[in-house]
Amino acid sequence: QVQLVESGGGLVQAGGSLRLSCVASGRTFGRYSMAWFRQAPGKEREFVAAVSWSTGSTYYADSMKGRFTISRDNAPNTVHLQMNSLKPEDTAVYYCAARQWYSGPDYSNQNIYAYWGQGTQVTVSS
Repeated sequence: QVQLVESGGGLVQAGGSLRLSCVASGRTFGRYSMAWFRQAPGKEREFVAAVSWSTGSTYYADSMKGRFTISRDNAPNTVHLQMNSLKPEDTAVYYCAARQWYSGPDYSNQNIYAYWGQGTQVTVSS
């Protein structure tokens, strides 16, 4: 069993920044492609960004390109989401997701991810 734990959410003013982190624990042998999704109130969950375990390539939803950056650090199975120039419409619960040994191509498809975190709230005030 793999557990994903997100951190770093909170309240920020429009134009501000937040950095989310997600750590995988438990049976974390192997390598995981990891992603961030978000769900705003009354809306469906949507893809934000992903990083491939095999190539380190990153993928973004069009509306996040240039403002959000996904990265992995040296600790295995740890991923961050740096969010800049935040807007009120970025307010949502942000979820970390992981899939072992997945090399694409459909990183934006939430159905391919086997593990999910509990989510962390991001609120952007205007």
